[in-house]
Amino acid sequence: DATRAVVGGGSVHSPSVTNEMDYVTIQTTGNALDFGDITQARREIGNTNDATRGVFIGGEVTAQVNTIDYITTQTTGNAIDFGDTTNSVYGAHTGICADETRGLYMGGITSPNTFAYNTIEYLTIQTTGNGTDFGDLTIAREQLASCSSNTRGLFGGGTDSGGSKSNVIDYVTIASTGNATDFGDLTVARDGLTACSSGVRGLFAGGNTSKDT
Repeated sequence: DATRAVVGGGSVHSPSVTNEMDYVTIQTTGNALDFGDITQARREIGNTNDATRGVFIGGEVTAQVNTIDYITTQTTGNAIDFGDTTNSVYGAHTGICADETRGLYMGGITSPNTFAYNTIEYLTIQTTGNGTDFGDLTIAREQLASCSSNTRGLFGGGTDSGGSKSNVIDYVTIASTGNATDFGDLTVARDGLTACSSGVRGLFAGGNTSKDT
């Protein structure tokens, strides 16, 4: 939300995964504090949020899971079950794609990295329930990044089923449903990048440009 950031899950020493959540108060400096636990230890989790609730989506333990958890950002404690994604995937996305009521997550892959999804799903953040089909990406891929304004979501980069990096940027109108539309290209094809948005301008940064890095 406007004052607190929460992170959850991840790898400790591969293949070990954690269920821990930490938080920081964005307007101050200092070490992270314990928030609670997500319902299932896992890594490569998707995420979305609105002004009061954070949602953790999918991920991988030793295999992919379809778990969705949620928290109330200003209240510490363990996450609560929200529902399930349609596909069990990891590497669904990094970055937040949401308006004031709806959160989107997209793409992802199954082990052993042989099938990338083109699926976009959405959930209504203030309710609980399973993910709902929104439409399709222009190219199936994983480890893409997303950001948004209150009306439009952008999805950039990623890796396709053949292991090739993508420079594609797609966009959707969050309040509607339908397939993504081509927005333009990143300057360099890459995956594992990070995205952020001011609500007016979206930024894509970092990432991997080689299959081996």
